[in-house]
Amino acid sequence: MSVERAEDIRNTDEGEDVKAVAGSAALRYYAVAPGTRLNVRSGPGTSYNVLYVLPEGAKVPIYCQTSGTTVTGPYGTTKIWDNIDNGEYVSDAYVQTGSDGYIAPRCG
Repeated sequence: MSVERAEDIRNTDEGEDVKAVAGSAALRYYAVAPGTRLNVRSGPGTSYNVLYVLPEGAKVPIYCQTSGTTVTGPYGTTKIWDNIDNGEYVSDAYVQTGSDGYIAPRCG
């Protein structure tokens, strides 16, 4: 899968970080649950290797989403995993998207 790269950053009226992505709509960044250091994994599930850990207060882009291991976190129980970069996934149960469902295209 190819992930487009962001070119510049600007703030919206709501204080969200948004990057303009070449050839597509603006890319939103979503807050990770407060007080959480979130594992970033090599695939959409808890059996995949941990690549690194996001610090508390992190915000992540969501390029696409896919189904994987069921996880329970601060924002509910879900099988949705968010692709935050090439080969990097976090459970949507720890990302404040404002939705219990998919908010980005399916990874393919």
